[in-house]
Amino acid sequence: MTGGVKAARLVAVAVLPAELAVGVCLVAGVRIPGAVLAGAEGAVLLGVVLEAVVLGRLWRAGRRAGAGRRAAAAGALRTVVPLPVRRLVGHELRALHSLGLWVLRRRHGVPEGAAPAPYTGPQTAMMYGLVFVSVVETVMLALLVPWPVVHRILLVLDVYGVLLVLALHAACVTRPHVVGPDGSLRVRYGALFDLRVPAASITAVRVERRFPQGRLVQLGPDGVLDLAVGGQTTVTVELTAPLGFLRPLGRRGKAVAVRFHADDPRAVVAALTRARTAPSTIPDLPG
Repeated sequence: MTGGVKAARLVAVAVLPAELAVGVCLVAGVRIPGAVLAGAEGAVLLGVVLEAVVLGRLWRAGRRAGAGRRAAAAGALRTVVPLPVRRLVGHELRALHSLGLWVLRRRHGVPEGAAPAPYTGPQTAMMYGLVFVSVVETVMLALLVPWPVVHRILLVLDVYGVLLVLALHAACVTRPHVVGPDGSLRVRYGALFDLRVPAASITAVRVERRFPQGRLVQLGPDGVLDLAVGGQTTVTVELTAPLGFLRPLGRRGKAVAVRFHADDPRAVVAALTRARTAPSTIPDLPG
């Protein structure tokens, strides 16, 4: 990796927080001294120019190698912008989009004939509790903080924090697990995790309540992948062979079994069993 690309990757990591900080101050009505604002925006502008130059060079190199316009642009972005940054931005955008789906009472990725399986039961009270605490915190800070500038900045951050909590919950509501009519399974957690399990990869499925300790997505030493909600899983799916999956920040792994939570695990097991054992609609070929 060349020095220019390394510098551009560092800029990609630094520009977003810097622009966010400046934006929060401006939205909050903070009067930033002209020299400070000019210096900050100048540094950001230089960083953007550097990124544009590096992206342009990588795009032209991709075009010379025979890639199309869109493929060359995508390759340049993958080279310059670190994967965790791309993943985080993508998660946030999809979560905010889910707010609109939530208001319209629509679901994402549930085709006709498929069976959605909600999983938000154990976390709904906690999510609304976080929203309530954030609102109370905003009100208390408005009463206790005597400095208008600090109060405005905290107000913007608190409102955005409430919005993100609601967006995370909306993403979980509008993106349920899905049992396909062909017996396939789609295991999700909001906009953060999405695993598609083909019907042919499933050997067994059962209701099994467990309480794994650790992170949201956790791969055990035995190759079992746990996707816990509220600290619990209720459905276990055994696989014919290790299946690849993508963690929220982009790391890859392989699982020999998947355990996840569903609010109605028996309905999920019944839907999977029914779809996998249904007679084929393809007529037999003549002998």
